[in-house]
Amino acid sequence: MKSRLITKFLWLFFLLIESLSIIGQNFQKTANGIKTEIDSISIELQFYTPSTIRVVKSPNGWKYTKESLSVVATPENTAFTVTQKGDVVTLKSSKLLVNVNLKTGLITFYNINNKVLFKEKKAPVFTEFNDAGTKTFKVYQPYLLDRDESIYGLGQLQNGKMVQRNQTKYLIQGNVENVVTFFQSDKGYGVFWDNYSPTTFKDDEKETSFISEVGDCIDYYFMQGSDSDGVIAQMRNLTGQVPMFPLWTYGYWQSKERYKSQEEITGVVRKYRKIGVPIDGIIQDWQYWGHNYLWNAMDFKNPDFNDPQKMVDDIHSMNAHMIISIWSSFGPATKPYRELDKNGMLFNFSTWPQSGMDSWPPDRDYPSGVRVYDAYNPKARDIYWKYLSEGILKYGMDGWWMDSTEPDHLDWKPEDMNTKTYLGSFRKVRNAFPLMTVGGVYEHQRAENSDKRVFILTRSGFAGQQRYGANVWSGDVGSSWESLRNQIPAGLNFSICGLPHWNSDIGGFFAGQYNKNWNDGSATKNPLFQELYVRWLQFGAFNPMMRSHGTDTPREIYHFGEKGEPIYDAIEKIINLRYSLLPYIYSTSWEVTNKQSSFMRALVMDFPKDKNALNLNDEFMFGKAFLVAPIVNAQYTTEKVVKVNEEDGWNRTESRDADGNLIVNFKEKKATDVYLPAGTVWYDFWTNQKYNGGQQITLETTIDMIPLFVKAGSIIPLGPKVQYATEKKWDNLQLRVYTGANGSFILYEDEFDNYNYEKGEYTEIPVTWNDSAHKLTIGERKGSYKGMLSNRKFTVILQDGTKKEVEYNGNKLELKL
Repeated sequence: MKSRLITKFLWLFFLLIESLSIIGQNFQKTANGIKTEIDSISIELQFYTPSTIRVVKSPNGWKYTKESLSVVATPENTAFTVTQKGDVVTLKSSKLLVNVNLKTGLITFYNINNKVLFKEKKAPVFTEFNDAGTKTFKVYQPYLLDRDESIYGLGQLQNGKMVQRNQTKYLIQGNVENVVTFFQSDKGYGVFWDNYSPTTFKDDEKETSFISEVGDCIDYYFMQGSDSDGVIAQMRNLTGQVPMFPLWTYGYWQSKERYKSQEEITGVVRKYRKIGVPIDGIIQDWQYWGHNYLWNAMDFKNPDFNDPQKMVDDIHSMNAHMIISIWSSFGPATKPYRELDKNGMLFNFSTWPQSGMDSWPPDRDYPSGVRVYDAYNPKARDIYWKYLSEGILKYGMDGWWMDSTEPDHLDWKPEDMNTKTYLGSFRKVRNAFPLMTVGGVYEHQRAENSDKRVFILTRSGFAGQQRYGANVWSGDVGSSWESLRNQIPAGLNFSICGLPHWNSDIGGFFAGQYNKNWNDGSATKNPLFQELYVRWLQFGAFNPMMRSHGTDTPREIYHFGEKGEPIYDAIEKIINLRYSLLPYIYSTSWEVTNKQSSFMRALVMDFPKDKNALNLNDEFMFGKAFLVAPIVNAQYTTEKVVKVNEEDGWNRTESRDADGNLIVNFKEKKATDVYLPAGTVWYDFWTNQKYNGGQQITLETTIDMIPLFVKAGSIIPLGPKVQYATEKKWDNLQLRVYTGANGSFILYEDEFDNYNYEKGEYTEIPVTWNDSAHKLTIGERKGSYKGMLSNRKFTVILQDGTKKEVEYNGNKLELKL
């Protein structure tokens, strides 16, 4: 009897202890999720949408405020349930299920079918330190991925990798690497680590983790999208949607470092018009302001640019557009510098240029005194815009080339990161600098001039920058085949972070090694550079922006030869192809804006079930129709860099001209291998030859041809031959239909360069193909805008050559073909 009483007492005692333990692990339900405290860590989960949940962790009792620089969304009114079973509390929405272990604090994310998508490995670590006088923490959170899982993103890296597994990468903004603390998985989810300090991403067989140098809290978002487009849609819901770019931005752009007078830059456009090669944009690089002490004066103090209004008017009179270089720093003799300095809005670390002299290398005995401005400070952004608007915009400048938006940080010293900004130490907000400075220009221009679309070309980007009308380029990359190869996965991984507008310097920035002397410009006569340039240009034709730029040698087509010569003809052919695709590209841009789509699409986005396609780093989709497989290896020359007139040691018989230059027969036919993703039929764009997917083929190529395939079921509108984007109306478009599957396309049109589309002033013409019935339906036109085409012709062409011309007045048409 006594033993039974003791047993019962012990049982009641342990039951009481267990109940007290459970009470100690309690949680609080909130309007959007739950809050709980576990082992000295406070944890909060908030549903932002049924598919996206935010996780915030901090040391117990630590008071902090966190206003995201990237995230502009607020939590929606999301229906969800909270249940508890033992030590696990479960949050469930219509799209997502999340478990929180109340003993360990570890969080696991599932899809609605209870399949594990992503999970934390162990508790976070907060390492306290003094950040330039402010108590904060270094933060670390490890996760577990499946062994065979593929992840993409992290921004624009130059590592040549498509899948971003098995690496340790220090994520900090730089000239040629634009980092974004985001990745998405082929399992259909994404993770945004909302932190702006330098961050180490690590993935190995043990764990996947983010370690940030500064964090008042751990703050990340998990988003489930079923597929890659769905994840990107969630990321843009969080960080901002993409505005429409002007049509002219999708034409051909010419640039170099640098046009030295207004006569030179206007002469380039004049020459293009004379030879009949299309061009829409020209870019003026630095030093139009004068010497380096006037760096970025936002004024034309160089005597060779003595009439900027005439320069802009002359370019506009030739139906071209101009953007101009502006920087994140100012020379000490400038008005912006003086006003910013008076208000304590300039940083003191070293930046470009380091000398006030123009000679190379920099003469450090004459320091430039150039300083970066505090773009985190809203008043500093006001000052920046005031001088930009008064000094340059007033002439009718069409857009901005925002250089050094990382910004350039030279002679780096650890104490530089202690620099005070408006939002704390530079260390704390380092990676968000491009977001702040680009955003400042966009928001001011929209507020001041609501009619003309903002267009910004910039060298750096971060999560959320897609909302600011900005196209990011990959920086001063070198001119080499390896560099060209690296640009493809760099652009694809950047785009997969939700930032769709991207490009690179066509031909690479530093071409001097191909010259006879470093900067004599002779590389355009060097067959080795000619081949590299043509192949890079062909890749660039399928970027959101097609822009030729570089130093040491000119890039204009007329420096590469004359009409009738293979290199010149190859350049002209690909530029003309770009212009014929403008109706397709502009309609795709509407899909990017209206449906969260992407221009450059990693193959995982459209073929996630094809394991052979998931890690291909040299092919991609351009829109939903085109498979682009750039040639990224030398076929006619060697990849070894050989200067003009230099003996190259090739093991073959060489031909040379009277000047000793190598002669290469660019008319020869070559071959390359292309993988065609499974699950569809493909058509060679050039020959219409049909191929089944899921195989690698060997394709005959020429110097003027990029391997290009069209997916069965695609409908592609092709525009007229033009010299600039808006030269001719789209009143007689070709509609190319590729049979073998059902398909659809929406032809989008608006006024091309204002924000009236935001008021609903645009048209959509839906076109569908029923493959079994062999019937094309051109649907009823939806919407209207000022100056729209009421009547037009379509010339419908099937890939087998069937052709039919029809009149269209906005009413539904059905064609049996």
